Amino acid sequence: MDAVFCGIVILQVFTSVLSFQDGAPASACADMMPRHTGVRPQTNPAPYTIHQSNTTLQTGKPITVVIEGPDYTGVLLEARSGSDSKAIGTWQTPPNNTKFLACSGNKQGAITHANSNIKNNSTVYTWIPPAAAENIFFIATVAQQRTVFWVQVRSSTSSGGGTSLDVNNTAERIVTPVLILPVVLLANVQFLLA
Repeated sequence: MDAVFCGIVILQVFTSVLSFQDGAPASACADMMPRHTGVRPQTNPAPYTIHQSNTTLQTGKPITVVIEGPDYTGVLLEARSGSDSKAIGTWQTPPNNTKFLACSGNKQGAITHANSNIKNNSTVYTWIPPAAAENIFFIATVAQQRTVFWVQVRSSTSSGGGTSLDVNNTAERIVTPVLILPVVLLANVQFLLA
């Protein structure tokens, strides 16, 4: 009986050690908490920061995201808006050693690790904002190893919600009337000469 109990305990420990080497489970989407049995997140400030390529959102224009800091093996990365815990937007092709995780009913709603290989500052994630995105931020759980991880590492907030035509919005407002004016004048001159 003792041998059976001991065998079950060893099997349970072995299973939990190997359980999430291939990515976070969908049950971690809302609270970003790894399901590592008996392990708590770090309470000291995270040595990681999340940097995005742009803090102004433009519908359909990709934003690249990098988690800067020491090498890491595990990740769960989402974009969110306000106080909502739902993943928004769509991640593009995951970098090496990562994969999509279906969160909030979105098959490409999050990125997680595909294995325990090293990820680092050269691992670039690409995200596409949804049409009605405003005040979004990126949030991640980052694991240096199974027992050392930080939960809810957060980026600065990006704002906007414009279209991709907004890139040169100021220039468009100035150039458009300047180009139209000669056309209108030419039409009036032709009318007067006719």
